[in-house]
Amino acid sequence: MLHAIPFDVNDPDVREAFFRRWLFEALTTLHANARPRWGRMTAQQMIEHLLWAFELSTGEACTECPIPEPQRQRMKAFLHDNRPTPREFMNPVLAAGLPPLRHGGLGDAVASLRAAVSHFLQQAASTPDATRAHPVFGPIGMDEWARAHFKHTYHHLLQFGLLDADV
Repeated sequence: MLHAIPFDVNDPDVREAFFRRWLFEALTTLHANARPRWGRMTAQQMIEHLLWAFELSTGEACTECPIPEPQRQRMKAFLHDNRPTPREFMNPVLAAGLPPLRHGGLGDAVASLRAAVSHFLQQAASTPDATRAHPVFGPIGMDEWARAHFKHTYHHLLQFGLLDADV
């Protein structure tokens, strides 16, 4: 069953509902053998990839941003532009490939993602001015991380056919 979830990166209430409810409702239909509509990720790779992004935003993981500062500022406009992440966007930090899987199975990975999203929401509420390095945008605050997570996660739900969206 495809879920109809609104796409509005500029609406904090939509983002909040997405992270607290809609994301994990959509993931209930994901299975380990799911094939993506594009790209080569497996379902578990996608979940662990999202997990890594949430870990970056809370400081549980760290990365460098190879994008030069002048370009970062121009690219940050994308976080406020209400359009989805392009299908074949390649994170420059992952150009050499995805890291090895860390979890024993998809269920464990989803449980870790749920905990990481919850941790992010707590940190965003308690320390909204905190900044962490993003692999494309450089150091960004919690509002920009929420925007990045929304676009990124929505993108991967579309990739695995978990959303019914006209974005």
